[in-house]
Amino acid sequence: MLFPPMPLEEWQDTKQTLHRFLQIAGKVRLDQSPLRNHWWNVPFHLTARGLTSRPMGEETFFTIDFDFVRHLLRVECSTGQDVSFSLTDLSVAGFYRRLLDALASVGYQVRIAQPVPFDLADSTPFAVDEQHATYVPEHANRYWQILGQVSLVLEEFAGRSYAKTSPVHHFWHTMDIAVTRFSDRPAELPDGVDPVTREAYSHEVISAGFWFGDDKFGEPAFYSYTAPEPAGLTEEPLSPAAASWVPSGSSHLALLRYDDARASGDPRATVLEFLESAYLAGAHRAGWDIDSLRHPRAAAIEAG
Repeated sequence: MLFPPMPLEEWQDTKQTLHRFLQIAGKVRLDQSPLRNHWWNVPFHLTARGLTSRPMGEETFFTIDFDFVRHLLRVECSTGQDVSFSLTDLSVAGFYRRLLDALASVGYQVRIAQPVPFDLADSTPFAVDEQHATYVPEHANRYWQILGQVSLVLEEFAGRSYAKTSPVHHFWHTMDIAVTRFSDRPAELPDGVDPVTREAYSHEVISAGFWFGDDKFGEPAFYSYTAPEPAGLTEEPLSPAAASWVPSGSSHLALLRYDDARASGDPRATVLEFLESAYLAGAHRAGWDIDSLRHPRAAAIEAG
């Protein structure tokens, strides 16, 4: 089934645990990978079984992979060594210990600089978090299935543009999957902007993606935003009719609820329609050269 149901309340406990598992592995990736522009070195990528950190290291290298088919965490090294352990029946503290031990067993002594959750309501340090210990395999597998389906839609959307475009990647800090287009014009940022934000938004962007819901918005949804947000953005129309502009801090998101997309006659086409309308809204208001950035593939689709 394309876009199976995923109500947040049904898997909230598993999501809270899994999110912390992802953050632990993601912080290893942050520590062990060379910096890429806009932090593109940090996110996970999708595989046919789950998620991968991609190779890390120097002379020898290793990967951390989540297998959501067999529900394993696997560390593999270019020396031929590998170790894996089950994701089920583990607290966050247990996962934290097992992962660091697994890395040490293949020759990597890794130290996570800030071993606490990022931007989560409960900031209990990973090493002592025994409270988050729910992992329902069915929910973890469905999470990955949806990520894979959404990633292919985002790949199709990405292919409609000649703009500089990020990979389709899964951010472990916010647990969303996204792709970002750039105008190649530097963005004007306030003097007080932190270094992380300054690197992420050094140039004008229009980002599109999907997230599973959180404490602020309690259901899964597709989204898009333009940064910096141009004047009059929310006056631009969105399509389909179920899409809307919603406040997000000092700016706005274009938003299409996952269940609205699922309920349409053609969910894939509906999502692509939404993403295109949100992109055109941002590009028009920000003064991007829409025609020169449009791939002939997109022009053909628009012409019908």
